[in-house]
Amino acid sequence: MEYVIISLVAFLASILTFFSGFGLGTILLPVFSLFFPIEIAIALTGVVHFFNNIYKLILVGKNANKNVLIYFGIPAVIASFLGAYILINITDLTPIYEYTIGKRQFVITPVKLIISILLISFAIIELLPSLKKLNFQKKHLPFGGFLSGFFGGLSGHQGALRTAFLINAGLTKEVFIGTAVVISAFVDFTRLSIYATRFLNSSLSDNIPLILCATISAIIGAYYGNKLLKKVTLEFIQKLVAVLLIAISLALGIGLL
Repeated sequence: MEYVIISLVAFLASILTFFSGFGLGTILLPVFSLFFPIEIAIALTGVVHFFNNIYKLILVGKNANKNVLIYFGIPAVIASFLGAYILINITDLTPIYEYTIGKRQFVITPVKLIISILLISFAIIELLPSLKKLNFQKKHLPFGGFLSGFFGGLSGHQGALRTAFLINAGLTKEVFIGTAVVISAFVDFTRLSIYATRFLNSSLSDNIPLILCATISAIIGAYYGNKLLKKVTLEFIQKLVAVLLIAISLALGIGLL
């Protein structure tokens, strides 16, 4: 069942990444967390996200703006090391709270709580117009790159912050997307190299078929998303997904997942 659910979500989420504030990882991570420990879910989501970005590079990478790659991308890559390093070092911290419902025991861990808060925060940004319209000036690009890269390394959530800081960079829609894809691919490569030192290697070997299914589904979604890029807006679906993300995040944060 997890193959069907994860592949379907990867396909739909990949389409949404072309014309919404949500990234593939933001939507796919909660689904992976239904079947895997949260740190493994982040790593597996990162693998799918990376290969999907490689395909997107072929589609739109040529449109990237070199100056933005330097001023935003370099700080993002550096900060992603820090975020990924923190993630691999908080997974073994002592649980914050444990409780029992019926015969089942539930555990609230620091990593679950942190990722839950981040998921809820980025989902709320999508729900509230005032927050969704947050944007910054060109001079803030290095700071924005650092923030985006840090959270990309910590939880995979880099898209919303990247959008907020790049929206006023004077880029056309095509150049904006191409630049975002290149930066995202570099951040993914960086964080995956850190994840591999702790928990990615064994997770890959045990879940290669699942990763392949999710990656192929995401690539197919990217293909159709690129076709729909200039034709579709999905505000209702964005809000629906945001509400579902909050629900799953709350379940994760209180230890039900």
